[in-house]
Amino acid sequence: MLKISPKRLRAGDTIGIVAPASPPNQESLTRSFAFLESLGLKWKLGKHVKDVNGYLAGTDEDRLADLEEMFADPEIAGILCAGGGYGSARYAERLDYQLIQENPKVFWGFSDITYLHTAIANYTDLITFHGPMLASCVGKETFHELSAKMFHQLFEPMELHYSEAISPLETLSPGFASGELTGGNLSLLASSIGTKFEVNTKGKLLLIEDVGEEPYRVDNLMNQLRLAGKFSDAAGIIIGDFAKAEPKKEISLTLDEVFLHYTADLGKPVVSGFKIGHCEPHFAIPLGADARLDGDQKTLTILPGVE
Repeated sequence: MLKISPKRLRAGDTIGIVAPASPPNQESLTRSFAFLESLGLKWKLGKHVKDVNGYLAGTDEDRLADLEEMFADPEIAGILCAGGGYGSARYAERLDYQLIQENPKVFWGFSDITYLHTAIANYTDLITFHGPMLASCVGKETFHELSAKMFHQLFEPMELHYSEAISPLETLSPGFASGELTGGNLSLLASSIGTKFEVNTKGKLLLIEDVGEEPYRVDNLMNQLRLAGKFSDAAGIIIGDFAKAEPKKEISLTLDEVFLHYTADLGKPVVSGFKIGHCEPHFAIPLGADARLDGDQKTLTILPGVE
């Protein structure tokens, strides 16, 4: 499938801000606006970004409407998610994928937004972006300089390079592979199995990351992907950040032991330690873009996500 690169953003563009899952912290969201101004962007809030429906940012219908309105609005050049949490999958089957296909534009988020990335990948040709979100990342004091720089890829087509100059990396399985980037949050990928939004890893480089999952839970999620053939189908595996994963019991496998169990004998490159996920810095990547993973040199190279 020939992928569609969204048009690059330009200074003066208006971006749409949506809350597709849980209610974002409004104070943090407001603080993020200064960063948008520094990029030369204007913004428009979705009608329901401030809604609260328990652990959801408004009703499913309202969150869906906000997302579709931003894709349909010709004055909106790109869409940034305020935050994640939970809830994106609840309306995935009702999302108008033809609307997205006919109005390709930047779509940026991660965590629970993984479900939307995967769904959009399955039913459109659009490259989307796995990157730090406004309320949950940009508006916090911990927002890192490198995380901020990653937004520049939206304004100018640029090849991204990740090496140990950014963070220590570990090769769990050597080799070299190239393919389209896919994946995201491990819990969301596992929850897609058996649905029409199931992640397709065939011949692709699979990214996994997560937060707050103990090693036994990561083990369970990895086994689910293994049994579904997602690791055997993949050309290579990129292991991102697994924050707050400390076991609560003294007797436990380590995360490294879990990852080695599932990947060491795959016969394809597997590299861990990438600062991609619930971390700072957060290295943002274009899902759907072509990339090269070198397990021997411990490098990841990604082609531009915008045109």
